[in-house]
Amino acid sequence: MELKQGNMSVIEYAAKFEELCRFARHYNTVEAEEDKCVKFENGLRPDIKQLIGFNEIRDFPTLV
Repeated sequence: MELKQGNMSVIEYAAKFEELCRFARHYNTVEAEEDKCVKFENGLRPDIKQLIGFNEIRDFPTLV
């Protein structure tokens, strides 16, 4: 629940995020797509988060 990007690339972070989401049923529903995107954004490095945050993308594949 507290995964952070750290020194991973966005692709590596997204893969790890998806792997861990399998264990959090809430994030595996259509209704939770927005929550999943927010959670993913919150784990991004601040420089990347700042670049995409204003777009408020709420479709996970598009966000990645």
